[in-house]
Amino acid sequence: MSVKGLAHVAIQARDYQATIAFYTKVLGFKRGHHWSLPSFRIQEASMLISPDQRTCLEIFDNDAVIPAQGKKASSEQEIAHGALLHLAFYVDNVDEIYQKALAHGARTFVEPNQLTLGEPPLVVTNALVHSPNGEVIEFIKDVDFDMSLSSKK
Repeated sequence: MSVKGLAHVAIQARDYQATIAFYTKVLGFKRGHHWSLPSFRIQEASMLISPDQRTCLEIFDNDAVIPAQGKKASSEQEIAHGALLHLAFYVDNVDEIYQKALAHGARTFVEPNQLTLGEPPLVVTNALVHSPNGEVIEFIKDVDFDMSLSSKK
């Protein structure tokens, strides 16, 4: 047995409809299955499916009682700390999606930039925003993190 990949990441939304709108309008996710589950006080939940149909985001309403890592931020200015640090999405154009996210209510965390990581040097083009719901989202241009495969080519 082995892991096939990441199935989904779950997010609790302060504003459920606005969070759904951000991920569908800005990042191109589509809304898949949606449900309620009264035994967990879940009024609304949806599975959002990425454009490549390989990654999902599970969005819960703000009152849902679900297991969580870390703690909720007590205000929009506070940064929440926990096991999940940020969500990273591969994008074709970092500048373009960064501007689109800002136009839809995201706040700047790190402006588009290039970083050189490690030895041998790996150049990464990325930007980070705080979504309107508060998640830290990284937009990253496709990069080969598996340098062992690159050196064998």
